[in-house]
Amino acid sequence: MDSMKAVVKTGPRLGAELLDKPVPKPEPDWVLVKVRATSICGTDVHIYKWDPWSAQRIGAKALPQILGHEVAGEVVEVGAHCKRIKVGDYISAETHIYDPGDLTSMLGSFHVGMNMKILGVDFDGCFAEYFALPESICWPNDPSIPPWVAAIQEPLGNAAYAVLGEDADVAGKTMVITGDGPISLFAVGVARACGVARIIHLGKYDFNMEIGRRMGADLQLNTNQTTPKERLEFVMDHTGGNGVDIALEMVGSQNSIDDCFAMVRKAGRVTAFGIAAESPLPIDYNNGIVFKGCQIHGINGRKIFDTWYRNRNLLANGRLDPTPVITNLFPLAEFATGFDKMIERPRKSAKVVLFPDKEEYDAAVKQMGKT
Repeated sequence: MDSMKAVVKTGPRLGAELLDKPVPKPEPDWVLVKVRATSICGTDVHIYKWDPWSAQRIGAKALPQILGHEVAGEVVEVGAHCKRIKVGDYISAETHIYDPGDLTSMLGSFHVGMNMKILGVDFDGCFAEYFALPESICWPNDPSIPPWVAAIQEPLGNAAYAVLGEDADVAGKTMVITGDGPISLFAVGVARACGVARIIHLGKYDFNMEIGRRMGADLQLNTNQTTPKERLEFVMDHTGGNGVDIALEMVGSQNSIDDCFAMVRKAGRVTAFGIAAESPLPIDYNNGIVFKGCQIHGINGRKIFDTWYRNRNLLANGRLDPTPVITNLFPLAEFATGFDKMIERPRKSAKVVLFPDKEEYDAAVKQMGKT
């Protein structure tokens, strides 16, 4: 176990390479994990394409670097100072590595610390046969959750935090969810599982909108085929003229932001998750926020570890089935095909999962019937 296969970003250009790399040695408070499944995130796509965000956030000087941060695997070695995690544990990774000395951490907001580091962004990630991470961000999985589902809990956590907010007061309420990317689709499923009474889903790709329907959307609108006025009238017609209680902005586009602030009712909540290609963006400050008494909730990651706890319970007890969002499975060696599926437009995929081990891949394909 001296070397391993890994997907490596080798230079500041499109693409990555499958290379032989040394198996990492865990630090005293870190663990070594054998990867069973790992999924491609939008952040990985940014790095793969090497867009301006990647060039600024990571920088060419940090390369080469192993990609990936969404994962499920088995702990095969623990550092000398580890106490909570044991060899043989089946874990996933909370990718935000918090500094316990940050004021935000000391106040309980571990996911937004000033000195926070991110797996697969600030150091080598998990698109490999093995990877190392701090014991502090290991999350034990329920053994009933298969690896290809356990691997997607990190983005599922983003969706759950967006839906539930800080108080989890969503049962019986109405909600708009914008976008038809994987996290928007997960959010539809979480909203359904947690008792949102009416889920209105806005998107533009037929393939992914059908997934949204399967995940539990009550009503859907194609934003390419409707005007902002038509969308607002539709929402008002289906909320008694009040607007929705909660609007999840999951895209980061001007149209999506405008829709959310227009559609939310007075004293309602707008959750801001989508990342804009350029910032700042204009908002109707007076009518959209002040005069509405609107709450705005920014989402950067998950609540550590409250969101993980809720997700594990929803998955292990069969309350939430995220598998319609998992559209493609590939061996790790076919990572480039997986990235092509993520990048192609119009969308014909949602979540792509990779498997370093051929037997693990074959078992997943047999059980899920997907490739």
